[in-house]
Formats: sequence, structure tokens, C-alpha cells
Amino acid sequence: MWYWIFKFVLLGPLLALIGRPKVTGLENIPADGPAILASNHLAVMDSFYLPLVVSRRITFLAKKEYFTGTGIKGRFLAWFYTVVGQVPIDRTDADSAQDALNTAERILNQGKLLGMYPEGTRSPDGRLYKGKTGLARLALQTGVPVIPVAMVGTDVVNPPGHKGLRFGHVEVRIGKPMDFSRFDGLAGNRFIERAVIDEVMYELMRLSEQEYVDLYAADVKKAGDAAPAKPASRLPEAAAG
Repeated sequence: MWYWIFKFVLLGPLLALIGRPKVTGLENIPADGPAILASNHLAVMDSFYLPLVVSRRITFLAKKEYFTGTGIKGRFLAWFYTVVGQVPIDRTDADSAQDALNTAERILNQGKLLGMYPEGTRSPDGRLYKGKTGLARLALQTGVPVIPVAMVGTDVVNPPGHKGLRFGHVEVRIGKPMDFSRFDGLAGNRFIERAVIDEVMYELMRLSEQEYVDLYAADVKKAGDAAPAKPASRLPEAAAG
């Protein structure tokens, strides 16, 4: 209930006023049944503007730190992220990653839409970074379609590092569902999983018109270097198909 109250009454109208969202490709979202919405990730508000324009409820996997705050503020934020459709996951090690995939599979088995960010974290500089293979493994294990989604302008409305919102124009571009049934039975094959996620990232690059960097965003953040000397401008030819 709270999800819809926030969407239509408490938060949605304000976000619509600030970002004036435009959406294309809504017909690519299935009316029912499970699907993975694979989105680029520019700002925290990605997880709010996408549900705002899609009529079906979307569940996102969110880092557990959003749910572990202390005091009144921490408890409120944990409640808020829960009721707006976010599920906490631990991203610290391989076992945690597998637990996250198990949670994601459970959500899809319930026939829900699952929102995922294959880059694993927000872009440090507005470019599109290398995708992690967890999404590919999940798609291969479940057989559900992957729908690429490009968020544009959310980093203007919600600049990284700034708590407030600014007026701007948000655009949500939803691509056609991607079917990976030709790889049935090959979940766990790291070469196939890399090919699948590269194909997804190519579609995100095409939809978003972002420059592609063949590095993991998390590694760039750790290195404190948001501008590699020679970033790749496109994916390998195999991914481009």
C-alpha cells in the first residue's frame, strides 16, 4: 500500500514536477510475469524515476547500508526503502553475492519485475562502465527476459554528492526485451556470462548514448580516478553482434 501512496500522493507528484520525466518504450514492459530491468546507474533517483513511469511495481536490490542506520532517521530510512520496493543485499564477498542472486531469483519466481544495475554502483563520471556478470547468470538460470533501460538526466536532477534535488529533464528509454534462451543450460560458464552481459551493456550504451569504459566503476572509485587515460568507446565486436 505505501508503495502506491508514495508513488501517486507523497513523492511521485514532486518528482514529476522537478524532473518532468519523459518515457519511451513502455510497450516493452510485459503486462505480467517476471522480467529483469537492466538499467544504467547515474544517480540514486534512478530507483525512483523508473518506478514513477512504469505502471507495474518494481523491486530493486539495494545495498544493505540503506537499511542499517541508527536512531530515528536510520529506522525511518530502513522503513522507507522497504515500502518503496527495495530489498537489502550484502555486497562484501562472493558468498554475499550468491545470496543476492538467490534473493533476486526468489523475486523473479514470484512473477515480479526486478530492477538491477549491471555496473554494480553509480557511474563516477556519467559514463557507462563494464557490467558485472551476476545479472547474466540470473538471466540464464531463470530464463526471464532482460529489458534494457537507459536513464538520462537523473544526474542533473540528483547530482552525485549532493543531497538536494534540482529542476531538470529526466528521460527513461526502455528497450526491447532481450532473449538469451539460445544459451539454455550454460549458466555458470564464465565466457557465456561475459558474452551475455556485454550484449546487455551494448544495448544500454546504444540507448543511453553514453561513452563506454571497459573498467569496473567500483575499481575506478577505489582508485580515485574517474578519468582513465584511454577509455574504450565501444564494446568488443562480439558483444555488438
